[in-house]
Amino acid sequence: MLRWLIGGGREPQGLAEKAALQTIGEDQGQNPYTELLVLKAHRDIVRFLVQLDGYRFASAGDDGIIVVWNAQTGEKLLELRGHTQKITAVITFLPLDSCEASSQLLLTASADRTVGVWDCDTGRQIQRVTCFQSTVKCLAVLQRLDVWLSGGSDLGVWSRKLDLLCKTSHLSDTGISALVEIPGNCVAAAVGRELIIFRLVTPTEELLEWDIIEVKRLLDHQDNILSLANINDTSFVTGSHVGELIIWDALDWTVQACERTFWSPTPQLDAQQEIKLCQKQNDIPVNHFACDEENVFAAVGRGLYVYNLQLKRVIACQKTAHDSNILHIDKLPNRQLISCSEDGAVRMWEVREKQQLAAEPVPTGFFNMWGFGRVNKQANQPVKKQEENVTTCSLELIGDLIGHSSSVEMFLYFEDHGLVTCSADHLIILWKNGERESGLRSLKLFQKLEENGDLYPEST
Repeated sequence: MLRWLIGGGREPQGLAEKAALQTIGEDQGQNPYTELLVLKAHRDIVRFLVQLDGYRFASAGDDGIIVVWNAQTGEKLLELRGHTQKITAVITFLPLDSCEASSQLLLTASADRTVGVWDCDTGRQIQRVTCFQSTVKCLAVLQRLDVWLSGGSDLGVWSRKLDLLCKTSHLSDTGISALVEIPGNCVAAAVGRELIIFRLVTPTEELLEWDIIEVKRLLDHQDNILSLANINDTSFVTGSHVGELIIWDALDWTVQACERTFWSPTPQLDAQQEIKLCQKQNDIPVNHFACDEENVFAAVGRGLYVYNLQLKRVIACQKTAHDSNILHIDKLPNRQLISCSEDGAVRMWEVREKQQLAAEPVPTGFFNMWGFGRVNKQANQPVKKQEENVTTCSLELIGDLIGHSSSVEMFLYFEDHGLVTCSADHLIILWKNGERESGLRSLKLFQKLEENGDLYPEST
């Protein structure tokens, strides 16, 4: 009860809520990010990070500027200027005449109703598309069809040479908020609470021009769709403002599974029994997804949930993983999960399996009802053998990265160069593996001593 009374957290959220927030001390043995570099170039909220190759990334935000950085050193390489209002979407794609990963081009959409195409090696703006009737909110590249899509109040299909191939009529004032490619030359577009399936028709001998056909409108969500992601080649997932998670068949667009119990007042898997927490239905937007072959990891309000695709249920959760809404999550290769939030924190989690033994069979009969005797194994009605032990998981906090003073919008993970975070405080932080960096510094020192002949001085 003492922990329930004193609580914890960065902002006053109420006693029960503070008590549920998992905390970690200064000794974070599993957190490798013990060094950081603060990168300054932006003058407003930094909302987007995109990886260009193994050592470079680009940042963009509300100041309309795009900056290219070296993830190894933190050096600012290029500053791309051309937009007059905030950036609303960023994506990369290969140029038409090159297949080298180092020759990435950058597409940036802005509230100034333009899309810019940039050369990431020179910083030159190759072209600027200005024929949009509204702000482009999302971009997508369809590599197989060699086209890219713009989503706003309509859906446009563009060639790599930036020619408009076709577009839909006006869809809605809210516009398309997210796009994913699905099989059959189709895309799924989130438009308010609707999920619209479009099919792209490529030119043939009979049909000389591209076309977009609206195939189906799915109305299973009760509120606006906030997140949309591919799981694999046969399924994708959507999440709504009121905590709905729906997994869809990517081939016939039917519902494979649905989870709407995030706001249910059921106790947490690993919370204290005397504390019953319940988030209101309008406080649990599904803001972001990360997926692997087995699970969907969902950022739901302030909580993290692990939804198993085979079992079709939540197998682990932290209902109050952060003090405020979680904006971005990603899964690392070593069963770790990273989340960032409006509370300014970046937290590392480990997914741990735990075995729960199946319940003992309930004795039957008059005497057994009062606790006398044992189950008769020779009875005419044999007790049905219990199923195998049920495997569930837990999310254990292993690291808390505190460096930003405001909402952390998203992050990038570089296996060799660390973690990059961007924030509403206008800053970018490059978090470094302290042990690795110390080893690199020692190696450089030995190399320098060897070059100068100081490593093995001649004996006199």
